[in-house]
Amino acid sequence: METTEINNYIGEKIRNLRNLNGLTQQELADRTELTKGFISQLERGQVSASVVTLFDLIECLGSTPAEFFRQETEQVVFSENEYFEKIDDDGNSIQWIIPSAQKYQMEPLLVVLQPHSRLEEDKPHTGEEFGFLISGRLTLHLGEKIYNIKAGESFYYKAAVSHYISNPGNRPAKLIWISSPPEF
Repeated sequence: METTEINNYIGEKIRNLRNLNGLTQQELADRTELTKGFISQLERGQVSASVVTLFDLIECLGSTPAEFFRQETEQVVFSENEYFEKIDDDGNSIQWIIPSAQKYQMEPLLVVLQPHSRLEEDKPHTGEEFGFLISGRLTLHLGEKIYNIKAGESFYYKAAVSHYISNPGNRPAKLIWISSPPEF
């Protein structure tokens, strides 16, 4: 990382922390015995602060050096060994393929439904559900209506009525099922 990039990174972090604390540049300058002009230049990446000055700024902003320099990265790719799997008495498998998906807007599942079996009925709830059948056949029971689904087809519905899926076929059915917001 070049000096310019480091200065811009530090300046942006200082500005964000200052704004989170509801401080003006002048208020931060007064607390740290620096000038408003220096704070302004620092936030724009035009000057570098000494280590002592930077640590003083970080402390005045209610943070620590460890928190300040920690780079939070959101996980984007998840591997199979991170999945959580539940297998019911009939051998049906539900895999939560995004760990801790409850904190997100959607909860994707990989479901394998054994021949001539069904998943437990879901009571009506808020949100919507989507499924894509990878292989096999499914029957979607949505309130009083029944929909037959073949491999390569998808389904989408508001979960305002009782619903469940069953596998009428002689081989396992494999599907991606997404609930929004997470309800499973």
